[in-house]
Amino acid sequence: MKEKVQLFGRSLSGMVMPNIGAFIAWGIITALFIESGWIPNERIAQLVSPMSSVLLPLLIAYTGGNVVGGQRGGVIGALATMGVIVGSDIPMFIGAMIVGPLSAWVLKKFDKMMENHVKAGFEMLVNNFSLGIIGAILAVLAMYGVTPLVTALNSVMSAGVGFFVDHGLLPLTSVFIEPAKVLFLNNAINHGILSPMGIQQVEEAGKSIFFLLESNPGPGLGVLLAYCIAGKGSAKSSAPGAVIIHFLGGIHEIYFPYILMNPLLLLATIAGGASGVFTFNLFNVGLSAPASPGSILALLMMAERHSYVGLLLGVLVSTAVSFVIAMPLLKFMGKDTSLEEAQQKKDSMKKQAKGIKDESTASDGAASEPAATVQVQGKIRKIAFACDAGMGSSAMGATVLKKKIAAAGLEGIEVIHTPVSSIPSDVQIVVTHQELGERAARSNPNAERVLITNFLAAPEYEVLVEDLKKRNQP
Repeated sequence: MKEKVQLFGRSLSGMVMPNIGAFIAWGIITALFIESGWIPNERIAQLVSPMSSVLLPLLIAYTGGNVVGGQRGGVIGALATMGVIVGSDIPMFIGAMIVGPLSAWVLKKFDKMMENHVKAGFEMLVNNFSLGIIGAILAVLAMYGVTPLVTALNSVMSAGVGFFVDHGLLPLTSVFIEPAKVLFLNNAINHGILSPMGIQQVEEAGKSIFFLLESNPGPGLGVLLAYCIAGKGSAKSSAPGAVIIHFLGGIHEIYFPYILMNPLLLLATIAGGASGVFTFNLFNVGLSAPASPGSILALLMMAERHSYVGLLLGVLVSTAVSFVIAMPLLKFMGKDTSLEEAQQKKDSMKKQAKGIKDESTASDGAASEPAATVQVQGKIRKIAFACDAGMGSSAMGATVLKKKIAAAGLEGIEVIHTPVSSIPSDVQIVVTHQELGERAARSNPNAERVLITNFLAAPEYEVLVEDLKKRNQP
């Protein structure tokens, strides 16, 4: 079930993440030039509404269609989505997420049906007219069929959110958001659910607290600071570096393994998140666009000009609450079980590197599969770090391994970072978190898999480098 939820969440966030730059551009224009912005400019502010109601939904639809059916899928996805855009008075992000991939799927099925039935020389004619005719039909159907459904869904969501806001219950969303983040659903929550609601609120009020519900770095920062003081072993030694990467770099995935080591620490992040939301709400804090990555610097850039005091206070309060609760939990909970598992996995990999058969498997979190279930023969030329979105923790891990490979004097090895759902076929070794092991296996079944719990300081890195020295020696 968790695997299916992750896949669904990945499909949602995968349509938004590649277009984050456009969302940031829209947010900057909004923050600067609307009537309540830093430097109000009525003419430039005319860009705000068309970008949110037309440009951003079309980009989402094209991206979703492109994932399903390539360039043709992207084109028909954007074309059909114009139906829901024209048929509604609200930004149709949810409509774009539905219509874009669905339209590409319909076209893909038609193309499959027409295979080997088109005479030579007529391929371009059939391709162009089929896309045009099917796209026109789907645009009309989307206008009259999908738009009312999405509008009704939006009304239900707005009513639900309104209930939480009117009754002062918005902090309770942390009960769901914080555990879901640790299951690597952070991008799905932030970009698939909260961002569409936030952008609609920005249209009405110029800012939105929804952009802060998931991206607040305070809860994770409090846990990491607690590890700096009360942690044990490699968790304590790696925590200070994780603090910098999390708070300034905005890569929240860095603290997820620290929670997984001691799941009761979720109590600290939930309390920290709720206190932060309460403070943001109390001071009427909001952002003008999604803060991605969730760095304190990104939050400050996207903040409405009168919100700085409340924003910083909310982050500080959530950090303090999370820290105060995490400290006793770390002191009295005993050893970090996941670190022990990581040590066992390290020993297992050492045995493999020495040619000693070992029957031990990875932890249950990785569905009990071996750390490296496939043995690639010959020299290693390409290694991939994979995380949910391919932009956060995997980028950090790839940087760490690159430095270790360079320090070892190894040459000719390319290290990339990639989404776990689309690992290139020429990758020989995949390094990913143990929670994503099964998805990595399906994405590239021919690659060796190294499953880790900490992208910043995994003990498997040293074993992998030693193994590369042996396998790539002249």
